[in-house]
Amino acid sequence: MESFGGPTMGSTYSIKYLRHADLPKPAEVQVEVEKILAEVDRQMSTYRSDSDIERFNDLPANSCQAMPASVLELVRVGEQLSAQSDGSFDLTVEPLLNLWGFGPQARGEKVPTAEALAEARARVGHQHLRIEGDRLCKDAAVEVDFNSIAAGYAVDRIAARLEALGIHNYLAEATGELKAAGRKLDGSAWQVALEEPRDDQQVAQRILAIDGLGVSTSGDYRNYFLQDGRRYSHTFDARTGAPVSHTLASVTVINPSALLADGLSTLLLILGPERGWDYAEKHDIGAFFVIRADTGFVTRTSQAFERLSGTKNP
Repeated sequence: MESFGGPTMGSTYSIKYLRHADLPKPAEVQVEVEKILAEVDRQMSTYRSDSDIERFNDLPANSCQAMPASVLELVRVGEQLSAQSDGSFDLTVEPLLNLWGFGPQARGEKVPTAEALAEARARVGHQHLRIEGDRLCKDAAVEVDFNSIAAGYAVDRIAARLEALGIHNYLAEATGELKAAGRKLDGSAWQVALEEPRDDQQVAQRILAIDGLGVSTSGDYRNYFLQDGRRYSHTFDARTGAPVSHTLASVTVINPSALLADGLSTLLLILGPERGWDYAEKHDIGAFFVIRADTGFVTRTSQAFERLSGTKNP
């Protein structure tokens, strides 16, 4: 078993894989993986002013900028997720994230005034974006934030590169998004533990056996603030301009595409325990819901989740 990892996108990544004699050396594999991560960061990071997307975000309304094909691909995925959620999921919520204290230009966590919220909402909406050839254009001063899908995209890219190098038994993870294929050294499936969303400790709640699937968890229990007894999470409903306020604590999605698992876990968390559940069942999405209740947490799994994963309680 070979493994390596390091920093990426403000967090970390890790790769584990089975090595045999005719595969490249681990150092060569690491170079290939880090090339992909560096490219994604250079194109899509909202935390570096020289990234492609931040240069676009700095442009005024009625501007266009030539973009790499990968950026345009993610804009199209975001458009689909926005349409499928009636506008609740939106890649252009960065002004809201900054206003509430969660974004890269945040000025402290606080509930904004109605006037400030109205001003920010005028700069939010996927309908303000359009693609013209290889250019991304906007008719309002919107800012695109790929944080809900970029890591999943990077994991898919890494998995495809590993496969191209002849590596077919691996677990690839970046900033918590992951994809696994094949088997471990002992012949067993790769296992992924889902945490119970508690603030005080990490507790394994479910263990998945994964082969050929991406896994993504979105939750409101890591990044939030309290004001006047209310909890405000970093997950936003673009239709209201405010953090979600329902009882859904986390959602895990499994999907052959880590990119879609990443985006769909965010979409379902935004929709909440009822609308999200109905959406997952209607669209045959493998989803595991953790819902706050008076006695702690209750869980629900979609039919597709049970079908796709070999699950067991720890």
